[in-house]
Amino acid sequence: MRLYKKFLDGVPEYLARYYWWAYLWRWGIWFFDHQPIINAILFGQYDKLLKSTLAKIETKPDAKILQLTCVYGKLTPSLLSSTDNEVHLCDVATGQLHLARRKTRNVADRCHLARMNAESLGYRDDAFDQVIVFFLFHEMPAEARHNTYAEIARVVRPDGSVLITEYAATPERHWLYRLLSFRWVLGHLEPFLPGFWREDVSAKLSEALQKQGKALVCEPQVEYCFAQFYRVMRFDLAQRD
Repeated sequence: MRLYKKFLDGVPEYLARYYWWAYLWRWGIWFFDHQPIINAILFGQYDKLLKSTLAKIETKPDAKILQLTCVYGKLTPSLLSSTDNEVHLCDVATGQLHLARRKTRNVADRCHLARMNAESLGYRDDAFDQVIVFFLFHEMPAEARHNTYAEIARVVRPDGSVLITEYAATPERHWLYRLLSFRWVLGHLEPFLPGFWREDVSAKLSEALQKQGKALVCEPQVEYCFAQFYRVMRFDLAQRD
């Protein structure tokens, strides 16, 4: 039996197959949740990306925020420190939820954790004022991304927003991308990244929103980092007529 099958405890097959060592294995969870490791993976850009993300958080009173999947590092506690609002956090992996709870015990009354697949959320329609996605899409195959866009469009309210921090479009001019050895290694560690690089995030989200009778107000606010290798995008929705 292939090793990854030992981790198929209600998680998507692609997650267990390609990322068991990073997100499901307890020693992997321990190892990767160290700030120097995370910062190294992001080529020293973690703090810049975090700061840019937090600057775009919804802070209006009584807003409900959804963070789609747990992430390593200090995003979740920093998010809760940046707003007094209610934050919901869902992930399909129980180990990740346990880790998130340990980081948020002091604000547990405002941080609601649930085990859910981002492709099939259990929340009602129009439940959240903002949905936050931090380095998730590039770790999903195309169909999973499609389903997740659809769920985001369903649960975000008209006049709400979607905040996506991710790799930018194919960075053909970046010195890292020009290194064949780097592309080979990254392509093996992140098998779905090449497909995401080519994906038009704005178009995909807009299409999903239109199916829900929703629309964007205008083009997204985009802030680039590391010579356009990463980007932080905030999409604002129009009020429903």
